[in-house]
Amino acid sequence: MGATEPDGVDIFTDGACSGNPGPGGWGVVLRYGDHERELHGGEAATTNNKMELTAVIEGLAALTRPMPLVRVHTDSTYVLKGITEWLHGWKRNGWRTASKQPVKNADLWRRLDAERARHGEVRWEWVKGHSGHPENERADKLACKGRDEARR
Repeated sequence: MGATEPDGVDIFTDGACSGNPGPGGWGVVLRYGDHERELHGGEAATTNNKMELTAVIEGLAALTRPMPLVRVHTDSTYVLKGITEWLHGWKRNGWRTASKQPVKNADLWRRLDAERARHGEVRWEWVKGHSGHPENERADKLACKGRDEARR
């Protein structure tokens, strides 16, 4: 594949929250070949986990057509384990955890599952946060921007 036909879309995501709950924001860097787009947003009263999930949802939702390959890069082990390890069991158990408790943020997990289903293969890649990874640092700045805007 050449420069005119990228091998997939990369989505770099991050969430930020001051207090938990408190004002929070999410940030996304989308990359498709040579094309990039940045997104951000926030909420006045939220949690860090909600912002991490929202970043991924918004990144996937921003793709205007189904893609054969999407790589989601996240520094959230909550998002990564939720989507790769826990989601199947939650759905099987009627959105209850193994201990029969309601799944926290089930509305967001359902939205994430629906956005993921629009695309071919979605690969989930963990990135160590605040470690100098350029796109993760950009996503973090966008998330902080969203949080700061939500504060106002």
